[in-house]
Amino acid sequence: MAITSRQNPIVTRFRDAANGDAAVVLLDGAHLVADAIAAHASIAAAAVTTASRAKPEIAAIADSLERRGIDVTTVGVSVMNAISPVRTPTGIVAIAERPARALDDVFGRGVPLVVVAIDVQDPGNLGAIVRVAEAGGASSLIAAGVSADPFSWKALRGSMGSSLRLPVARLSIDNAIAGARQHGCRIVAAAPRDAQPMYAADLTGPFALLIGGEGRGLPAAIVDAADERVAVPMQPPVESLNAAVATGLIVYEARRQRARR
Repeated sequence: MAITSRQNPIVTRFRDAANGDAAVVLLDGAHLVADAIAAHASIAAAAVTTASRAKPEIAAIADSLERRGIDVTTVGVSVMNAISPVRTPTGIVAIAERPARALDDVFGRGVPLVVVAIDVQDPGNLGAIVRVAEAGGASSLIAAGVSADPFSWKALRGSMGSSLRLPVARLSIDNAIAGARQHGCRIVAAAPRDAQPMYAADLTGPFALLIGGEGRGLPAAIVDAADERVAVPMQPPVESLNAAVATGLIVYEARRQRARR
């Protein structure tokens, strides 16, 4: 029988996860829950509506969770509307343990290309940066400064599951840069001015790419202290790009150079 009361404790449990419970993350939607299963995330519980359980894709996900001994609760539409933070719920949500990454996970994969997102406050934007970082072959991502929580439900949806696969960590700006230097990475700042075109930079070795937030970009002191400054060439009068777009272009240029090398 489906749970139909919004007073049920399951509503509080899922709402706490959506509101930033430090220990867990909320996975909203069939795609994200399936990605979490594939990534061997530690899923604690899930909820589906009766109508959604009848859909083959969601039924397969629910069955897979139950085979792993995970409780899958059937809820009414009003309860799903209460526990899902999205405007139009997809009919399945889950709670999983928040991934925890050590510095060796962040800097210890092959030739590091670590994206450091600094003060990227929009969670959807941050999620898109994680997505393009994984797609382009970056080794990890650090959310630094006052960046959004990379494991908030909005950022997770924006990453489309990449945050569950790519090593992602939250660090202060100083610790992110210090960690990069300790692991032999050059510090490369994305800057619109007084920088060489990304095609002219040598991006084949280990480096940390600093990407600034919406509007003002990277703080001047951080740009000045970087080992190298790179810019994405742009046709005037365009002066700036979305942070995720800029990240993608530079990461893919590094991918191109590394493939040739």
